[in-house]
Amino acid sequence: MASMTGGEALVAALAAHGADTVFGIPGTHNLTVYAAMARHGIRHVSPRHEQGAGYAADGYARSSGRPGVCLTTTGPAILNAAAAAAQAYSDSVPVLFVSPGMPLRHPGRGNGLLHEIRDQSAAMAAVLGRSHRVTSVEEIPLAVAQAWTDLSSGRPRPVHLEIPLDLLEERADVTVPGPVPAAARTPAAEAVEAGAAACAAARRPVLVVGGGAARAAGEAVSLAEAAGAPIVSTANGKGIVPEDHPLFVGAGLQHPCVLELMDDSDLVIAVGTEFAPSDWWIGLPDLSGKVLRVDIDPAQIVTNVIPAVSLVGDAALALRALLERLDVPEPADVPADVPAYGAKRAARWRGLHRAAARDEGAPWLRIVSAIAEALPRDAIVASDSAMACYYGALSNLPLYRPGAFLYPTGGGTLGFGLPAGIGAKTAHPDTAVLVLQGDGGTMFTVAELAGAAELGIALPVVVVDNGGYGEIRNEMADRDEPVHAVALGRPDFPALARSLGCRGVRVGDAAELTGEIKAALDADRPTLIHVREESRAAEGMA
Repeated sequence: MASMTGGEALVAALAAHGADTVFGIPGTHNLTVYAAMARHGIRHVSPRHEQGAGYAADGYARSSGRPGVCLTTTGPAILNAAAAAAQAYSDSVPVLFVSPGMPLRHPGRGNGLLHEIRDQSAAMAAVLGRSHRVTSVEEIPLAVAQAWTDLSSGRPRPVHLEIPLDLLEERADVTVPGPVPAAARTPAAEAVEAGAAACAAARRPVLVVGGGAARAAGEAVSLAEAAGAPIVSTANGKGIVPEDHPLFVGAGLQHPCVLELMDDSDLVIAVGTEFAPSDWWIGLPDLSGKVLRVDIDPAQIVTNVIPAVSLVGDAALALRALLERLDVPEPADVPADVPAYGAKRAARWRGLHRAAARDEGAPWLRIVSAIAEALPRDAIVASDSAMACYYGALSNLPLYRPGAFLYPTGGGTLGFGLPAGIGAKTAHPDTAVLVLQGDGGTMFTVAELAGAAELGIALPVVVVDNGGYGEIRNEMADRDEPVHAVALGRPDFPALARSLGCRGVRVGDAAELTGEIKAALDADRPTLIHVREESRAAEGMA
């Protein structure tokens, strides 16, 4: 027990749970928190907008597997971060959002205090489902411990913690608990037996990996090898299985050949995926009676697709249990050659997937190929909800590690890529991190270039410029409706980057882009690399 202000109690509790970085912006109401950071060894990263802070904490969490922390001040500041909170919620990313709130004895109808809003905690609860307002200094470390448990066990959804601003200044004797070990969530034995029987009986299985399989990469590969199952991944599952594995078909479920693969399979093993429309753009096939579903969330396991067999539990534990029942050797003892029929099936469907991906991504293939040539195998790519990303990179840019593709799947927000890349580079300072986004999304969070420059990080930021909101322009045209409000002109992005302390260059061909990315990975500051896209989306938008 020690005497601390509420602000220091918060910081001490975060440090006790292994938090090493906080993304945020100081304000009048959270200064006692900032005063305590250095004493407890917590690094602070200063984005230029609270939404950027939220996305950076998200990128930190997605790439590292550890909870990210976003700290704002009261009222408008935490509302600025609400879009990032919604994005983290939709993609099951563990981010702790912390903000001061109105004082404990603040008048119920308000009195015009600085940053006052009607019910800040209720607003965040409406976005996240969980917002905890503490009522004493002594409760602050306990609230952090409870939030961290929520972030680190079960489905990792974000949490909001509100601390009345008067408690941040108040002093009390507090006890700071350490991390609470998460309970192992092992699926029921009878469910494992049923799953093993389904795997053993299947002659044409397929494995679908989503973001919930990130901590079960080795087990997922071992199960696929044992069953001879071709593998496809969702956007958030991209990189969990190395994309040069002989059983890997492709990332991205939006292609008709993926539906045909599901129809051709007699067992669909789905690990940590929602079967959400944001992944299956053209609709789900009929999967009745042939889905073995692994998910830690018992509510999710019957959402969108009702499985024939349900394994509710941690993905790694569930897949290990299946492997034990199938009497499969340990991963180190698995022979290099996978079952011949499974490899042949995978090769066939991989060819169809690659052809579909190249057709869909044709306008961006030169860009994607140039990026692939420049990046090392362990690279991380932070992308935006941009055409170059979901048509170009998702299915055409090979990646090889869990947490390698940061993409705002569920929320589909613009402006995610740059701050998420900053968060990933903060978590992995010695790893190559690249940002890929469009010109429209860039303008949402372009100020974060200044924060990245201040950090002095080597971060290539590839901006694919089609002169505006290309996707929406195409949709308007396809509906035979007036095309308007989508042209954004042609800002001088390299000059803008240089004005914010970064390098800024413009490239005209793929070879030049590869060279500039390689140079940017060795630079002493971020580099914005501007690429003009010549495609249907750019017509009439210059």
